Amino acid sequence: MRILLTLLFCLTCPLALAKTFITADAYVDVESGKTFENPVVIVDGVLIETIRGNLRDASPDDEVINLAGKTLMPGLFDMHVHLIGNKMLKGAARVQESDQVALLAGMANARAMLMAGVTTVRSLGSSSYGDIALRDGIKAGYVIGPRVFASGPALGITGGHCDNNWMPRERDIRNAGVANGPWEVAAKVRENIKFGSDVIKFCATGGVMSKGTKVGVQQYTLEEMKMIVSEAHRRGLIVAAHAHGTSGIKDAIRAGVDSVEHASYIDDEGIKLAVENGTYLSMDIYVTEYILGQGIADGIPEENIEKERTVGNIQRENFRKAVNAGVRMVMGTDAGVYPDFSDSPTQLSRMVEFGMTPTQALQAATINAATLLNKQETLGSLKAGKVADIIAVDGNPLEDISLLEHVTFVMKEGTVYKQ
Repeated sequence: MRILLTLLFCLTCPLALAKTFITADAYVDVESGKTFENPVVIVDGVLIETIRGNLRDASPDDEVINLAGKTLMPGLFDMHVHLIGNKMLKGAARVQESDQVALLAGMANARAMLMAGVTTVRSLGSSSYGDIALRDGIKAGYVIGPRVFASGPALGITGGHCDNNWMPRERDIRNAGVANGPWEVAAKVRENIKFGSDVIKFCATGGVMSKGTKVGVQQYTLEEMKMIVSEAHRRGLIVAAHAHGTSGIKDAIRAGVDSVEHASYIDDEGIKLAVENGTYLSMDIYVTEYILGQGIADGIPEENIEKERTVGNIQRENFRKAVNAGVRMVMGTDAGVYPDFSDSPTQLSRMVEFGMTPTQALQAATINAATLLNKQETLGSLKAGKVADIIAVDGNPLEDISLLEHVTFVMKEGTVYKQ
């Protein structure tokens, strides 16, 4: 009888799940900007139990991962990517790519980013809702990739940067996010939310990679921008504004956007507005190297190359000014303009080259990004109770930020994807 009762008790008790113990030479506390030696990180399920554990507490069923010689830190965030589509396609092949094939290519792009140590991305614009499908596939475990906060189709004016201007009139094709006037943009925001958008993106000015738009010219009016932001914020979504031109940047900030993308021609007044409003800047200062160095060979039209020639150096100098002024910054690379998604962490060394300390660059790619997403309580740093997104590199990235271009260990949500 005693044996039977014992058996019944065991069958009704929950089984203790194995934990993971990770040892390394050091870890970076990105919130303080300090490095601490000899951590023992205990991961219980998808969460970090502690950073300063003890190996003697490990049971025979627990997994112990020894990362001797390495430094741990939270997984990186890239806050401006375009995951969907085969970015190696040239000319007519780009137009002929179906949504279904583009989504399949997006799966490979997502995997490449995760293997590079990027565990969270903000996907800012796809031609349809492929980025939302990819997000859901990753959540469901069908696809390996980073955590995705997806915008769906970006909002833009007719003929603007977020429209499709490559076709002649008889083959009039417009992007799904095109909307004009306050009530149309409100309806488009509602439509994006209906189909699952996590974030709203709109194009405030012209851009480098569109046909027939001038980079510095404002497209949406302040009234339209205010409507977009009001509608999104009322529904609990953050808003990102693509804006290169000075007036478009400042009106986007006045409208209350959460982040300005590119911000190439931001002036002193715009920098002051960003500081006063707590607006984040996401300035893709690495992508210039690809466009000007490899763009022609990869089929980028001369019109777009010439626009980048005019904007690249100005953007980098204004990045330096914004950093010195104390503007909130996140890492956004525009991955997808350059085709190799594993290059994302390369931007960190450029952020240091153009004004940041290594600590500031790492914060931009971790805790700052998590805070912009309103996820700082669960993501963005290595702390007890936060999600176990952990990466490792050889050496100390606060001494050499380029080490993050060679991530050797990747854990996302407690699962090891690269070791």
